Amino acid sequence: MFYRTADAEGAVQAVDITYNDAPWAEWEHLLRRALVATVSLPDDQLLLIRDLQGRSFRPREPAPGIVPRIGAVLIALYPDGADLRLLLTVRSNHVASHRGEVSLPGGATDPDDDGPAATALRECAEELGIAPETVSILGTLTPIYIPPSNFRITPVVGLLRALPHLTINHHEVERVITVTLRELLDPAIVVTEHWTLHGHEVLVPYFAIAGYKVWGATALILSELAARIRIARIAYNAEAS
Repeated sequence: MFYRTADAEGAVQAVDITYNDAPWAEWEHLLRRALVATVSLPDDQLLLIRDLQGRSFRPREPAPGIVPRIGAVLIALYPDGADLRLLLTVRSNHVASHRGEVSLPGGATDPDDDGPAATALRECAEELGIAPETVSILGTLTPIYIPPSNFRITPVVGLLRALPHLTINHHEVERVITVTLRELLDPAIVVTEHWTLHGHEVLVPYFAIAGYKVWGATALILSELAARIRIARIAYNAEAS
């Protein structure tokens, strides 16, 4: 599989294309269908950390009396030939939590933010220098709770017509890695390992991307996106037959 690293020194050149003749147009169509559809995904389609008996080890809600902080992350996609490629950040050692882990650009909601999309776009601009006005918002995924940092985050899906020159905030981001939607849908990049987390023996599924283990909240978000696209593709193919 081919993975590309995007950094502040080199980025994909802008391409002047329109939706109708774009080689990646089918991916955008599937994404839009996937995000407007109301679906209830079974747990076996999601990359959830489980105990050794196969039960979900991830709390879906905070403990009673705990008020989570609100935030959002951006799944930023851009064209790469006939594919759409999404950006992932490797968190630096300077941040307060999840150091060295692979995540999506995002963070806490500010009082002036007008909803999750505003938060995700602002945070992406701060981390990667992507101007909010260059991103078309396609929709959102299921909000999730992250126990270690006590955040409830909403994943926002956005599309760029081309990847701009990235300006990486190295205080927060060590580097950027990418993966195409085609690769994300390939079961071969999903691996499950036996880990010890917080003193518990658990099974941890992750996406193997660019030499990194993409696990936890990021894996859960990306697995929901992948599952929704698969469902949309099945429906699309059924209509076309």
